[in-house]
Amino acid sequence: MSQQYDSNNIFARILRGEIPSHKIYEDDSTYALMDVMPQGKGHCLVLTKSQSRNLLDVGANDLSAAIATTQKIAQAVVKAFDADGVSIAQFNEAPAGQTVFHLHFHIIPRFEGVALKPHNNTMEDNAVLAADAEKIRTALGSL
Repeated sequence: MSQQYDSNNIFARILRGEIPSHKIYEDDSTYALMDVMPQGKGHCLVLTKSQSRNLLDVGANDLSAAIATTQKIAQAVVKAFDADGVSIAQFNEAPAGQTVFHLHFHIIPRFEGVALKPHNNTMEDNAVLAADAEKIRTALGSL
């Protein structure tokens, strides 16, 4: 990969505590938070703590940890929102739709007959994000 990791990307800044987030879960290798521009109710993200642009340059151990956390958060999201299903998305480089160049997975609860909203610049209300994060943390605790 010819592109270098930018340590000032928004997710790196969140991991360093420079930008606030609605944290759902954290362990030694991963960090889960609410997406501030959700495509649906409960849309959240799992980040690696490693400095990886995407799936193409991440180490095997960090990828394994990210997938395990993604599964755990997906299970909690389905339970928290009584979802009919869940979409997991991950993009690699700009032509594939990646806009933040730090490895992350999107977890979006899905409901029969409900389309996803576009991922645009519409920020969700902080109170809604905080309430959704709490619902997911509660569901995590009961898994």
